[in-house]
Formats: sequence, C-alpha cells, structure tokens
Amino acid sequence: QLQLVESGGGLVQPGASLRLSCVATGSNFGRHVVAWFRQAPGKEREGVSYIGLTGFSTYYSDSGESGKGRFTISRDNAKSTVYLQIASLKAEDTGTYFCAAGSTLLSPLQAATVFDPYYYDYWGQGTQVTVSS
Repeated sequence: QLQLVESGGGLVQPGASLRLSCVATGSNFGRHVVAWFRQAPGKEREGVSYIGLTGFSTYYSDSGESGKGRFTISRDNAKSTVYLQIASLKAEDTGTYFCAAGSTLLSPLQAATVFDPYYYDYWGQGTQVTVSS
C-alpha cells in the first residue's frame, strides 16, 4: 500500500517555474512506476510525464509546442519522492496536478500505455497550479 501526497503548487505568474513533489508513504516505493497527470478546469485529465523504477526511463506527453521541453520528471527513491519541474509556465498549465503510482512495469513507453489510468493503483489528492498575471 502506498499513500501519495503532492505539494508545490500555487499561484504563479507566466514565465515562472515550479517544482512539484509527490511524496509516498508505505512500502516498496522503489518498485512502483510513477506518472504525473493534470486536469485543467472543464477538461479531462491528461498524462504529463512518466518515470520508471530507477528514473532512467522517462516519458513526456506530446503536448505540442506548448509543452515541449518544459517538463522534467525525476525521482529520489531514498526519499520516496518524485518531482515534476515545470519551466516557463503558461496559462494553459493551470490545473490540478496528480501523481499516481503503479506496480506494473510498462512497455512500450508510449502515451497509450504510460498514461492509462488502469495501470496506476495509487493516486494522490492533487496540488493546484494556477498561472496568472
């Protein structure tokens, strides 16, 4: 069993950066893959980024030019924490960001696989990110 708690969100101006954290409590965090999802107001939840067990394997959603290269996912298994660094925040990044963990090793690394909620057993409550001037 894992419990996930996200933090690091807030109200920021366009162009700023944020680092979101997902802290897990429970056992065997290092045996779980983790993904970040976000849900913008009035929109469906979408996958943002994925990280494998050791951090070597990562995947980022194809969010078009608006998302390209601005997200960095990492993990520190010693701290049972996964991070999502978001640079050059835009208004369209506004939403609630959730982390999720699953024990299934996912392959191939493609959006249809790594962002399928079916594979994630544990979810956090989310942290709100609002980008506004």
